[in-house]
Amino acid sequence: MKTAFLFSGQGAQYNGMGQDFYNEFNEVKQIFDKASKQLDVDLASICFDDDSRLNETAYTQPAILTVSYAIEQIVKKTIGLTPDAVAGLSLGEYTALVSSGSLRFEDAVPLVHKRGSLMEKAVPDGEGAMAAILGLDALALTSICEKVSNESYVAIANYNTPGQLVISGETDGVEKAMDQASNEGAKKAIKLNVSGPFHTKLLEPAGQAFAESLAEVTFESFKYPVYSNVTANSYPDTKAIKSLLTSQISSPVKFEQMIRQMISDGVTTFIEVGPGKTLRSFVKNIDRNVAVKNIENIKQLETIAKIMHS
Repeated sequence: MKTAFLFSGQGAQYNGMGQDFYNEFNEVKQIFDKASKQLDVDLASICFDDDSRLNETAYTQPAILTVSYAIEQIVKKTIGLTPDAVAGLSLGEYTALVSSGSLRFEDAVPLVHKRGSLMEKAVPDGEGAMAAILGLDALALTSICEKVSNESYVAIANYNTPGQLVISGETDGVEKAMDQASNEGAKKAIKLNVSGPFHTKLLEPAGQAFAESLAEVTFESFKYPVYSNVTANSYPDTKAIKSLLTSQISSPVKFEQMIRQMISDGVTTFIEVGPGKTLRSFVKNIDRNVAVKNIENIKQLETIAKIMHS
């Protein structure tokens, strides 16, 4: 019986996320203060005061990381729940590395701020796009992307669940692939509100620039396994971290494959820690036989504490 923590990716942010924890626990205030110092901004104000910077990638990423990490610290401290394994969706993989003791929180904050800035600037505004495709299998969608890419580049960027894939690429290519997917039986094709064609080869230059920031960081050994979006397996060792995090920016996120691997490695309970409950719903759609929960507020924390101690 293994429990895994999952950490939210970009898109999970909302005004007021983590505020009840911030008001209740001094440790959470201290974590926010640490992050604010690193970024030279008031991160609490960005998260709680309806600040438009919350949706700018360079601030979204450290904001989600900070809220997720802070909640996780309280989960470990107040109810004594420690995961047997961890993973995250894209940005969430950094929170997973911090959770495992491999990456210091103080190093992670400026790192994801830099990552967000590079991702945002990688492709000029309006030239890249992403879209969610519902109800079409990966094989059919791959074939559509390959055909469309003869004229305008598009590829699968996220394997979220069997029925939900995300495509990413040049705006024209994404729009053509959306039309084609609808013609071939997709239930829905929805353009995503993002600032670039993330997790495609168009972001390789951003990945290469980011590798310079990664080179300056020291990674420690893992307290428990961390799973990679790029390979869908757990990291073999700390030496693999820098190259996998560099590739992650321009590689598809194999979330579904990663969850299946974790289940095959013995995980029976998944707890999404941090803002939103998207990953919780993804896991439910991947395998109905595992237990899935999420903790984004104190009430949910108390509910899980009751279940554990009953």
